[in-house]
Amino acid sequence: MKLKIKYRLLFTMLAATGVVVVSMFLIMQWSVGHGFLAYVNTMEKDRLLRLAHVLEQSYSRNGSWDFLRQEPSTWPEMVAATREGREGGDNDAAQRRMGRRGFPNLSSQGQPPPPRFAFRFEGRVVLLDAGKRPVQGIPGNLDTAQVRKLTSDGEVVGYLALRPRQRLTDTYQLLFVQQQKLTMGLVAIVMLLVSAALSLPLAHRLVEPIKRLAASMHRLASGEYETRVPVGSNDELGQLARDFNTLALSLENNERARRRYLADISHELRTPLSILRGEIEALQDGVRPMGPESMRSLHAEVMHLSRLVEDLYQISMSDIGALNYRKELIDLTELIEDTLEPFAARFSQKNITLRQRLPDEDLTVFADGVRLNQLFSNLLDNSLKYTDQGGELSVRLAREGGRAVAEFADSAPGVKPEELPQLFDRLFRVENSRNRALGGAGLGLAICKNIVEAHEGTIVALPSPKGGVLIRIELPLTGSRT
Repeated sequence: MKLKIKYRLLFTMLAATGVVVVSMFLIMQWSVGHGFLAYVNTMEKDRLLRLAHVLEQSYSRNGSWDFLRQEPSTWPEMVAATREGREGGDNDAAQRRMGRRGFPNLSSQGQPPPPRFAFRFEGRVVLLDAGKRPVQGIPGNLDTAQVRKLTSDGEVVGYLALRPRQRLTDTYQLLFVQQQKLTMGLVAIVMLLVSAALSLPLAHRLVEPIKRLAASMHRLASGEYETRVPVGSNDELGQLARDFNTLALSLENNERARRRYLADISHELRTPLSILRGEIEALQDGVRPMGPESMRSLHAEVMHLSRLVEDLYQISMSDIGALNYRKELIDLTELIEDTLEPFAARFSQKNITLRQRLPDEDLTVFADGVRLNQLFSNLLDNSLKYTDQGGELSVRLAREGGRAVAEFADSAPGVKPEELPQLFDRLFRVENSRNRALGGAGLGLAICKNIVEAHEGTIVALPSPKGGVLIRIELPLTGSRT
């Protein structure tokens, strides 16, 4: 069974929270235990100072430590006198009983102390004389003990040592620490429950945009290109939603263009085929006699169909990158002159003035001469078809910085400004030029754009000052001159 992303996110959040809470619980438990133990050791330092003061006064009155050796019961009474408060009734009673029958003194008795006694203050404090020999207390390793000098009249008369407490043994101290750990455990459980209560709606809120994106992606994959996702934030999910909408719009436009492209291609191919079919059927039925005129009509439609198929082939080859370009250093000025020469008579027949402004210098480009000839021929043929009789076409070539700029500006009719960027779209023809007698299928300028881009240049359509269309082409120069 697949686990939904909402529950995976929920479990991840709970696991992360649980690790943090458990870690905090363990750290706090350790901190409370060790912190309280450090607090108790600090309190015992103060007690040690008080005991040292009492011992120094007693030594000054007695002149030696013999009073402690002769009266062992005096030692527990002096230690008990330094207590602050009560550590528990049981401990006080035990201390009073121990004081009456004598404080344990291994130096004199050689007996081990009671098990719990060794952990208390009384069992860890040791009195040493000036020669560091035990006087009272339980002798042992004093490497880690706190040692305080005892002085009388400016002379060191002994040492008071206190071994640090290693763990808590007092009943009330242990009870306090246990209560603190229990409280922290309850707090940890409450934190986990609160985290679980907050994680579920939070996970649902975080996953909801992803679910919408997934559902929209499924519809988009099914062909519903009009699908859009509402953008509700400016984070990564919001950016993903915007990118999805951009992708959906692009797919929708591409699908619309594909359908229009197929419809236009079908129309363009069907028209010459219908004419051919009608002409042939008329010849077969004897409605139209076989002769030069009928053959000329058939030949014209076949050539029109051949040009259309050739244009489609050129476009498809360019799309898949299979259109061959054999580039070399060529003079762009000479190439345009050679291209204009065969069109001069055709422009003259249509009573269109052909003007040219070419530079005296050579403009060298690294290009395929055949493809550039095709480019300029398409532009000249386009102007020849769509320029009214008595009009004018101006061809200009110049150097602008490191680029060669060629401009083809013809006279009326013009094109609406909003339609100029669409002139290079495939099968696009402005409404007033959709005349079968003009011949064009709307592929010439699309081929021109592919050729220019293959030469790392740019081509744009602008309004012509003469009332028609200005086609501006920029190609990079090689920088060499002849």
